[in-house]
Amino acid sequence: TERARASAQTSLHVPYGKGDREKLDIYFPTDHSGTFPVLVYIHGGYWQCLSKDESGFAAPPLVSQGVAVVARLWLRMAWRPLTLPSALCPGHMDTMVLQVCRSLAFLVEQYPEIRGIYLCGHSAGAHLAAMVLFTDWTEFHVVPDIKGAVLVSGVYDLEPILHTYVNDALNMSRWALRSLLPAPLSPQALRAAGWSVSLLDLAGVDHFDVIEKLSENSYILTQV
Repeated sequence: TERARASAQTSLHVPYGKGDREKLDIYFPTDHSGTFPVLVYIHGGYWQCLSKDESGFAAPPLVSQGVAVVARLWLRMAWRPLTLPSALCPGHMDTMVLQVCRSLAFLVEQYPEIRGIYLCGHSAGAHLAAMVLFTDWTEFHVVPDIKGAVLVSGVYDLEPILHTYVNDALNMSRWALRSLLPAPLSPQALRAAGWSVSLLDLAGVDHFDVIEKLSENSYILTQV
């Protein structure tokens, strides 16, 4: 990410909301005199770790091909017992999905030269990206032109998480989980929502370097 920031034209820490950590890093394509597509990267970290400051590594191969890359910042949470102030915690999954949607609406409104948005989410970020695909955009007064999404090594079944340390910070209840996900996230659900879905099974990578290799021009997911 440090190399990407040094080599690309960037706008860092761009606020898309009122929260002091609702920020974007934008890596502009080498030639952005006209219109360009944008890839919005939503990092993993069990909905509570990492940030945009480690999430610009995919930018160099893409900006060189005329694609802008946007890395989002979540409200990163330190571990705490079950009570979390709402000001510190994105709260629950629905609030985090709302944050992603607000960031997309902001990009559309502030950068009219964008032509087509692609989402790339890893791990917990793949879950959030998938949720965005089901969004009713009426309340945002703008409809982002989402062309597609690459959901990498995603976490989609959240019920088992209720019983692990991960939920100490998220504080999800079974009731809240049912209200958020009336139907399981799956290829079938995405197809039912009108999306064309394909599965790419990659050999020789693990849960981490499957996304870290996006810094490489020749990597298959970079090409996708």
